[in-house]
Amino acid sequence: MKIICIGRNYAEHAQEMASPVPEKPIFFFKPDTTLLRNNEPFFYPLFSNEVHYELEIVVKINRLGRNIAEKFAHRYYNEIGLGIDFTARDLQQECKQKGLPWEIAKAFDGAAPISHFISLEELGGVSNIDFWLEKNEETVQRGNTSQMIFSIDRLIAYVSQFVTIKIGDLIFTGTPSGVGPVKIGDRLKAYMNNKLMLDFFVR
Repeated sequence: MKIICIGRNYAEHAQEMASPVPEKPIFFFKPDTTLLRNNEPFFYPLFSNEVHYELEIVVKINRLGRNIAEKFAHRYYNEIGLGIDFTARDLQQECKQKGLPWEIAKAFDGAAPISHFISLEELGGVSNIDFWLEKNEETVQRGNTSQMIFSIDRLIAYVSQFVTIKIGDLIFTGTPSGVGPVKIGDRLKAYMNNKLMLDFFVR
């Protein structure tokens, strides 16, 4: 399975990162070793002093497909969850300054905590899903799928031009503004439409 991550899919997040709003979707990959399930703790890596949270809507692919037309993309998923794209921001900045790829800052073990998934039938669709993140009981990020620059269907259509998507693949659809650091001892809780989806500690 693949973890496909979308960058800069919320305008305010692009602005807070001092980056231009993209004209086309930007994507990168995380290996499956990044996944943390069942609210397992996130262990702060020894190689970074500045790990940031990035809460995202996650789509689980349920069909094999490539070169998918946007009008048919809705057929390729029926469940939505939440995930956190942990980023070693200090390593990322160093790589950017040197013009190097920055997977090292995104693809380390445990860098993708993921929730359980909820059916689209229960959610009532994907166009107006509220989600937010609390750090130590304080809301630090809040977004809605209506704020996405590129919709979920557009993302699937675009990515599938380049990469065949398979059953079980996950698409992290981008983070809203409000990203920030975590430290050992922090408790992170993530909600989607008032449902508690993630609740774990940084160790």
